[in-house]
Amino acid sequence: MKKKELLSYLRSQGCAFIREGGRHSWWSNPALNKRSAVPRHNEIKDVLARKICKDLGIPWKK
Repeated sequence: MKKKELLSYLRSQGCAFIREGGRHSWWSNPALNKRSAVPRHNEIKDVLARKICKDLGIPWKK
């Protein structure tokens, strides 16, 4: 999955960008008070994208 696709999906689900870390970007779901790190790779494996969605409490959509 492309990183742009994942970030677009996270925004559509109500998630918000928090900050840039050393090697990751931090995103949060303010409605559920959850957060997760998103790596700065152009391609993100589906397994990792599914884990990020699970950490943020949003449904997985490929």
